[in-house]
Amino acid sequence: MINIVLFGKPGAGKGTQAEFLKDKYNLKHISTGDLFRFHKGNNTELGQLAKSYEEAGKLVPDDVTIKMLQDEVDRNPDTDGFLFDGFPRTNAQAEALDVFLESKGWKVDATIALEADDEVLVKRLLERGKTSGRPDDQNEDKIRTRYQEYNEKTAPLIEYYKTQNKFHAVNGIGDISDITTRINAVIDTLK
Repeated sequence: MINIVLFGKPGAGKGTQAEFLKDKYNLKHISTGDLFRFHKGNNTELGQLAKSYEEAGKLVPDDVTIKMLQDEVDRNPDTDGFLFDGFPRTNAQAEALDVFLESKGWKVDATIALEADDEVLVKRLLERGKTSGRPDDQNEDKIRTRYQEYNEKTAPLIEYYKTQNKFHAVNGIGDISDITTRINAVIDTLK
C-alpha cells in the first residue's frame, strides 16, 4: 500500500500527473474537487450538507470533507494505494488523514509537491480557462487570490510533512513526461 499526497498550487499539474501515476502504480486518484462535484451533482446527503455551507457563504467544514474522503477510500478496497489531490489543505486535515489511515493500518508514505513559478502557473491556468469552462481559471485576480490562500493555509503543510521526512519537492516545469519521470523516481524509492 502506497499513499501519496499530491501537493501544489492550482495549475501545477497534479491532475495531469495523477493520470499517469494511478495507472503505473495501481493507485486510486482521489481529488477533493471531484468528490465535491460528485456529491453535489448526485444530491447525496454529504453533497446537500456541503451545498448548505457554500450557499451560506461558508467554507465546508473539515468533517464533511473528511467523511467524503473516507467513504471514497472505503469504496476502493482493491487498490494498491491512494493519490490524495487537494487534500489535506491544512494541518488539521493532515492530522485527520493520518488518524484515518492509521485506523486501517496505513500511512501517508510521501507528499510530492509540484513546484513552479507563480507567473508560469498563472499563464497555464488562463490557458486552461479558455477550454475548461471554469470561471476561476479565467480571471487573473481570482487565480492570484487562490495562490494567496494556498500560501497562507496550505504551504504550512510543507513543514508538517518535512518533520516526518515525507516531503519531496519536484520541479513541475518542463515536458510532462520529464515531470512524470521525476515523480516516478521519488515513488520508486518508497517501495
